Amino acid sequence: MPLDIWPAPSFGPDDVELLEQKRSFSGYFAVDHYRLRHRRHDGGWTQPIQREVFISGDAVVVLPYDPVRDAVILIEQFRTGPYANTNGAEAQKAWLIETIAGRFEPGEIPEEVARREALEEAGCQLGRFFPMGAFYQSPGCIAEKIHYFCALADTDGIGGIHGCDHEDEDIRVIVMKREHALRGLAEGRISNVTLAFALQWLELNRRRILSELSVS
Repeated sequence: MPLDIWPAPSFGPDDVELLEQKRSFSGYFAVDHYRLRHRRHDGGWTQPIQREVFISGDAVVVLPYDPVRDAVILIEQFRTGPYANTNGAEAQKAWLIETIAGRFEPGEIPEEVARREALEEAGCQLGRFFPMGAFYQSPGCIAEKIHYFCALADTDGIGGIHGCDHEDEDIRVIVMKREHALRGLAEGRISNVTLAFALQWLELNRRRILSELSVS
C-alpha cells in the first residue's frame, strides 16, 4: 500500500457484539462494566472481553492567544490525579499549569462551552475560534472525547484568582509569552497533555493564523 494513502475502515457496527453492560460505580464520575467480543483482523472473533470504562462526559479545551502581544492565557489549579499518582508524597506537583477546559452542559455546543469556561476560569472574553480537532486521550479506559480550540483573546488586564465556588475551584490565571510557554514545555515544566498538544498546535499554525488576521 502506498504510504500516502489513508487505510479504509476495516470494521463496522456488526463487528462488535455487546454481551453485557452495567454501571458499577456512580459518583462525581462513573464507571461502566462492559463484556463484549469483537471481530479480529484475521476475520475471526475474540473471546469475551471484560473491561471497565471511566465515564466523564465530553469536554472542551481552549487555548486563548493574543496575537498582538504573542501571549497565551494559562491557568493553575490543584488536580487530584497527580496527587494520587504519588500517594501524596509529592503533593506540590498536584498544582498544574493548564489550559482552560470544561465539560458540556445540556444543549451546549463546543464553542459555547469554551466561552463559558473562559469567563468562569479566567475572566476572559474569547474572539475568533480556530479548531484543533477532537480526540480521545486515553481510549483504552476513558470514554471522554475532548474538543480542542485556539481562540483569540486580549490579555490586557487578565489575571487574578477565578473559578466557581459551587465547584470548589481555586484557579490562578497566568498570562505568558508564547515562547516562554514553549520553553517550559521543552524543560518539562508542563506535565499535562492538553496544554502540551495545544502549544505545539499553536506553534505549527501560528503563521497561518497571523496571515489570516493580517498581523505581522
